[in-house]
Amino acid sequence: MNAEMTLTEQESGGQNGLIRRIGKRTPSTGDFATAIAGLGLFRRDAPAPPVVCMVPPSIVLVVDGAKKMWVGGEAYAYDTSRFLVTSVDLPANSEVTEASPGRPCLGLAFQLDQRILAELIAQGCLPPRKERQSGAGVGIGTLTDAILNPFCRLVALLEEPEAIPVLAPMLQREIHYRLLLSDQAEKLRRIAAIDSQGYRVGKAINWLKINFASQLRIDELASRVQMSSSSFHQHFRQLTGMSPLQYQKWLRLNEAKRLMLNEHHDASTASFKVGYESPSQFSREYSRLFGLSPKQDITALRGKPMHEPVLREQLYRGAQSS
Repeated sequence: MNAEMTLTEQESGGQNGLIRRIGKRTPSTGDFATAIAGLGLFRRDAPAPPVVCMVPPSIVLVVDGAKKMWVGGEAYAYDTSRFLVTSVDLPANSEVTEASPGRPCLGLAFQLDQRILAELIAQGCLPPRKERQSGAGVGIGTLTDAILNPFCRLVALLEEPEAIPVLAPMLQREIHYRLLLSDQAEKLRRIAAIDSQGYRVGKAINWLKINFASQLRIDELASRVQMSSSSFHQHFRQLTGMSPLQYQKWLRLNEAKRLMLNEHHDASTASFKVGYESPSQFSREYSRLFGLSPKQDITALRGKPMHEPVLREQLYRGAQSS
C-alpha cells in the first residue's frame, strides 16, 4: 500500500476503527480527556455555531462529520479527508458544520511537542526544507494513511493502559515525524527552528499567556524575543490573525469569563484581576467579543452545557505549565 495514498482514494479500515473507539469513549456531546497526555477526544451530536476557544499547537482529526475553525476572520474547514494543524496558541472560533444524533461529529485533538519537532529536525533525516514563507499559524492538510495509522494505534492503546507508558511516547514521536513529511511540514518547521521569526513569536505568546494581566509594552516584548518592534508586530499578526494588544485583550477577557463562571467572581472583581482599570471598559469589550454583557453571558452559560469545555480550559492549563 502506498503510504501517501489519501483516504479519498482508498477507504481505510483504521478510520472505521477510530469511529468505533472514539464513539465508545464519548457517550455524549463534549470533550473528553484520555490517559494519554496531550490526547483528547470529542463528540458533537448536532451542528453548532462558532464558539470561542483557545487552540494550542496541535493537530485535530475529524473521523466522522465536519468542523470549521475561524481564525483572524478566515475559515478553515476540515473533515474526514483533511486535518487541522496549529503551530502556536491561537484564539479562534470552533464551528460544527456536520453532525447528527445518529451520526455524530467525532474526532480527536493531539497536542504537538515543540521539543520533539526540534529534535527530529536536528537529526537531519528529513527532506530539505522548501523556501521559507510567512503565513498563518493554522493550516489544513491532506489526511493520508501515513498520518492516520499511528493515530489508530495510539487510540487503540487506550484499551491497553498498562502499555501506555512504554508505547505511547514512540507513537507520539512517529506522529510528529509524519507531520514533518506532510503538506503542512513548513508551518511546523517555521515554529520549531530556533532561528526563525515564528519561534520568537511563539516565545512572546508564552510570555503573554503568563503575564496577560500586566501592562503590555510592545517594544519591551519585542526586545525580549530579539526582534524589532515593526518585525514583531508584522509576524505576530501573520501567525495569530491579530495584534499583540488584541491577543492580550482576548486572554484577559477569557480569563475573566472563567473567573466569573467557575469561581463565581462578579464582573468588577474579575475585570480588576485580569488587568482592567475600568469595569465599564471591561464590560464594553466583553460584550463586543462574546455578544452579551458579562452578567447576561454567565447567566446563559450556567443554564446550558458548554460546547467546548476542554478547548476553553486549555488556555489556563497551558499558561500554568509554560
